[in-house]
Amino acid sequence: MKTFSTLLLFVCLTIGLVASDLPRTPSPDGAVVYIVSPLEGAVLESPVTVVFGLKGMGVAPAGVDVPNTGHHHLLLDADALPAEGLPMPMAPSLIHFGKGQTETELVLEAGTHTLQLILGDRLHIPHQPPVISEKITTVSYTHLTLPTNREV
Repeated sequence: MKTFSTLLLFVCLTIGLVASDLPRTPSPDGAVVYIVSPLEGAVLESPVTVVFGLKGMGVAPAGVDVPNTGHHHLLLDADALPAEGLPMPMAPSLIHFGKGQTETELVLEAGTHTLQLILGDRLHIPHQPPVISEKITTVSYTHLTLPTNREV
């Protein structure tokens, strides 16, 4: 057990050192990422079109190293922001737009959902300081088609 604990401590320290050595891309002063649509509190029919906005920076695909650019990541119903100094992981609650997309269509289950954007650099690492949108809350419903030949 002591060997396992020592190994675990070594792995954690190594990961910490590696993470602290990852490059952080600076974000320009005044850079803002935001959700153009839907608006806060919107009641929407699924599928939902989400349009991304960016001010003070440009959009470039992942892997492209151009100053003052990044690409979008959408947090869907996420409880927490991703780690600032690490590449953002692929997860159902963290959708990557590494081709430089500026909008998407989401199929959402009926209910309340939160949406938030975070910009990532060429390596999917949040900028320094991070460029993060306000979190918005929307309500989605699925359109129900009723038969037209119902008996009354």
